[in-house]
Amino acid sequence: MNSKVFMILRVLLGIFVLVFGFNKFLHFIPMEAPTGDAAIYFGALMNSKTLILVAIVEIVAGLALILDKFGALLALILMSVSVNAVLFHTTLAPSDSVGAIVLLILNILVLYGYKGKYKGLLS
Repeated sequence: MNSKVFMILRVLLGIFVLVFGFNKFLHFIPMEAPTGDAAIYFGALMNSKTLILVAIVEIVAGLALILDKFGALLALILMSVSVNAVLFHTTLAPSDSVGAIVLLILNILVLYGYKGKYKGLLS
């Protein structure tokens, strides 16, 4: 992958997760309240403080990707957040699934860009 394209994708993913991570604390992006099963699941995430952990992971991953420090590690950790977001949105809130799918695609592309860093892990 071209280094400039990879840098753009890495920074774009970093900004994406940084914004949504901070939004979980500051609520500057208005979001509709979930309904039905999505509300039950989301309520469980809120009550168990899991969303705080997700927000912290997103903020740390966003900074790591933007600053390119430990980006390969945090992109790998961020993959669990990406997959969970896609599963949540596609099964419980399909009308809002576009952002989660974009997150997953960006995360996969960034992981591919870091593939050289994972050679030792995969050998």
